Amino acid sequence: MNAPTPLTPSRRGSPLESTLDSPLTFLRQLYDVAVLRALPLHNTAVHLPTPPDPAKGRTLVLGAGKAGGAMAQAVEALWPQDAPLSGLVVTRYGHTPPRPAGLPERIEVVEAAHPVPDAAGLQAAERILELTKGLTADDLVLCLISGGGSSLLTLPADGMDLQVKQDINRQLLASGANISEMNCLRKHLSRIKGGRLAAACSPARVVTLTISDVPGDDPSIIASGPTVPDASSCADALAILRRYAITVPDSVLQALQSGVWETPKPDSPVFAGHSVHMIATPQQSLEAAADAARAIGLNAYILSDEIEGESREVGKVHAALARAAAKGLGPFTKPCVILSGGETTVTIKPQAAGVPKGRGGRAGEFCMGLAQALQGQSGVWALAADTDGIDGIEDNAGAQVSPDTLARALALGHKVDEHLQRNDAYGFFEPLGDLVITGPTHTNVNDFRAILIR
Repeated sequence: MNAPTPLTPSRRGSPLESTLDSPLTFLRQLYDVAVLRALPLHNTAVHLPTPPDPAKGRTLVLGAGKAGGAMAQAVEALWPQDAPLSGLVVTRYGHTPPRPAGLPERIEVVEAAHPVPDAAGLQAAERILELTKGLTADDLVLCLISGGGSSLLTLPADGMDLQVKQDINRQLLASGANISEMNCLRKHLSRIKGGRLAAACSPARVVTLTISDVPGDDPSIIASGPTVPDASSCADALAILRRYAITVPDSVLQALQSGVWETPKPDSPVFAGHSVHMIATPQQSLEAAADAARAIGLNAYILSDEIEGESREVGKVHAALARAAAKGLGPFTKPCVILSGGETTVTIKPQAAGVPKGRGGRAGEFCMGLAQALQGQSGVWALAADTDGIDGIEDNAGAQVSPDTLARALALGHKVDEHLQRNDAYGFFEPLGDLVITGPTHTNVNDFRAILIR
C-alpha cells in the first residue's frame, strides 16, 4: 500500500485537475495514463540487444500476443536501419496498430483468434516453427511475448487436433481456473509453448522481450512461456483437469499420465545464454496512475497488482474498502483513489432453459459485484477495464459505476442480482451507457481498477 501524498499548492495545475468535477472522466483518464505507460514504443529501446555481425549471423523476430503488432513496430522503429531484420509475429484480430508513415515493414504481422484458438493461429505457429530451421549459434532470435499468446500461438501436441484444443480452451474459460492453472495445462498440450519454441531455436541465442499480464510477472506463465523453462509437470496438468472437471479424450489423459508431453525444464541446456526482459508490468501502470492522481492533490493507494479470485467477490471486497473510506473510517484518507490490478476470474453458471446467455468479462462482473455491495454509496465512483481494450470477447474494455448506478438500472427494469446470476455485465451496463469502450490499445498489462472516493 502506498502512503498518501498531502494536498499542496505546488501539486495543482495538472491537466487532470479540470476533470475532478467529472469523476468518471477523471477515472477514464487514469486508465489512459496506465495504458500509455505500458505501450511498447516507450519501453523497448533499453532492452534491445546488439545486432549480430551481419557477416556471420542474422536477427529473426518471432512473437505472439495482443501487444504483438505494437511490439513489432517498436522493434522496427528502434532497430538499426542498416542491420538485417525479419520475422513473424501473431496478434489478435483487429489488434494490429496503424503503421506510422515512413516506417518500413520488416517484420510480418498476422492475426488470429483469441481467446479460443483458430486455424489462423495454428498456421502462424507452424510458420514460426518453420522459420527456426537452420538457425546457428551466430544468429539472434528476438522473441516478443505478451498476454494472449497462449491462444494465438496454438500448435496442438502430437496426436491432438485443433478441435480438441478449442474445446478444452472453452471449458477452461468457463471453469473459474486462474491464469496459472490454465497456462500450465496449455503448455503440456502444445508443441510450441512451455519452452519448446526456445528448444526449436537452439543453438541460436534467444532474447525474450515480454509484457506481463499475469500476477507476479512470471515469464513462464505469460503466453504459456514459449521461450522459458517450465517447472510444472504433466502431473500438475492432470490435477488441473480433475480439479475443474475438464473433459478430454482418453488419448490426452494417457499422454499426460505417461509424461510423453513433458516440457523442457530449467536445467535444460537449450536455455543456455538466453535472457528475458520484462518491458512493461501491471505495477508500473498502477504507479503511473497513482502518480497522476497525486499530482493533483489526491491521496492514491495501490492495493496490489496481483489480485485474483472471483470477479464479483473481489468487487465486494473493494466496495467494503470504499464504503469505509467514504465514511472516514479505515486506512484510506479521502479524497483518494484506490487502485488495483491482477487477473480475476468468472465462473460461468449453468442457465435454465429459456434464460438468455449472458455477455461480458471479468471487469464488468467486478463492477456488478462492486455496485451491488456499494448500494448507492454517495461519493464513490469506479472504473474497471482490461488494459488491452477488450473485456472477455466483447467490444468494451470494461464498465464504470456511479452512486446512482443501481437506481438508474432499476428504473429501466434491470436488477443487478439477476444479471450476476447469468454473468451478464454487458447487458446490465450497456443500457445505462456505462460501458467503457476504448478499442484495442495495442498493449496488455491486465486488469485496471480505480475507485474514486470524495
